[in-house]
Amino acid sequence: MPDVIRRPALYVVATPIGNLADITLRALDTLRSVDLIAAEDTRVTSRLLAHFSIDKPVLALHQHNERKATSRLIGALKDGHAIALVSDAGTPVVSDPGANVVAMVRAEGFPIIPIPGPSALAAAWSVAGLTDPGFLFKGFLPARSGERRKVLQALSALPYALVFYEAPHRVVDAVRDLAQVLGAQREAVVARELTKLFESVHACPLGELEAWLEADENRRRGEFVLIVAGAAEQAPERAVGENALRLLLEELPPAQAARLASRLSGVSRSDLYELAVRLKDTA
Repeated sequence: MPDVIRRPALYVVATPIGNLADITLRALDTLRSVDLIAAEDTRVTSRLLAHFSIDKPVLALHQHNERKATSRLIGALKDGHAIALVSDAGTPVVSDPGANVVAMVRAEGFPIIPIPGPSALAAAWSVAGLTDPGFLFKGFLPARSGERRKVLQALSALPYALVFYEAPHRVVDAVRDLAQVLGAQREAVVARELTKLFESVHACPLGELEAWLEADENRRRGEFVLIVAGAAEQAPERAVGENALRLLLEELPPAQAARLASRLSGVSRSDLYELAVRLKDTA
């Protein structure tokens, strides 16, 4: 039995990430029942609505007009309307616009109701097969390599899997930086075009992923979820050595920093030197 739509209220509605059959019955009931739909791209949402014969007014709400559009939504809520918030695909606010909308609507005291459903993040994690105790979802990495490497360096020691979204024109460069900063030996999974006609999920060591992508141009098409296994648990002396190395590198060249860090921790000098060179390259 369909839910009774509350008025006023903001409904955050998940929509398909590819296969339209993945939309939930509750999402369809909600979209048919609200008074207004706020969409990341009105063209994308209009095609979805047309497919399911839903005729509702659609308002554009994206990162470039979020403040102005949110003011209109709050005005509509004050007039007693029910509103649905959707993104182009998947669950709104997850690496999509909408967080400011939710915060501002909540500040005005209106109900915010999630309508769960498809998510590329959840879909990719469910087929990754990694045994990490949890994961960190980072979303999209910076477009520039230098900035991307700094972000990855800050994540490199975390013991849980790292999940990223990536665009096709940047995926090879991103994978190259992932391998160089996080280490080529880590297990990785690339999930591409999930729920769509050319869906693929591939697992391999992170250091082999760039070559796999380069081997076939079709593997570089579509939308990507990249998952990398977390860092292995370090022995106490290794943690001491790496921390000392990072501090010493602020003042000393790699060879000297590695030698001193090795003497302080007992960790192999050659291992620390290899890490020192990688850290310097990242910086």
